[in-house]
Amino acid sequence: MEEQSFFDRMFTHLRSSCKYYTGYPKDLGPSRVIHFASEREFVQLLHQGRPVVVAFTIRGNYTKHLDKVLEEAAAEFYPNVKFMRVECPKYPGFCITRQKKEYPFIEIFHSPEQAVSQGRVADPNITRYSVKVLPFNYDLSAYGFREFFKRHGVRTSDPK
Repeated sequence: MEEQSFFDRMFTHLRSSCKYYTGYPKDLGPSRVIHFASEREFVQLLHQGRPVVVAFTIRGNYTKHLDKVLEEAAAEFYPNVKFMRVECPKYPGFCITRQKKEYPFIEIFHSPEQAVSQGRVADPNITRYSVKVLPFNYDLSAYGFREFFKRHGVRTSDPK
């Protein structure tokens, strides 16, 4: 049996030990990215009290890369942060309300609270909520999400 070269041993060790090495396929298990189906489902997800990372996408080559990044980040932060993907051509009304012209883009929704002023409400059974929304403008990687959450004080783990 032939002995492995120094570089083969180095790369084998790198693949097995380095958490941030991205050149080797990772086994992430089942997908943790939620596909947008309705605004009602989105609101129910917000009411769970966890931060929700929403990627607003259209079809394109860059979206394939974004999907891989979302899968990796969703697996890392599950169950404390939810990741959702919205295909804007399928749900234009939801995407247009974000008032962005360049796709894809990512926003993070967190800390839903009942609105102080309910304003004029046609139905007394309707309750208004306010949600903090942060545009994501960091490195598009699991590491970028981690740094973003740290910088903006978004809780990504259960309190002990």
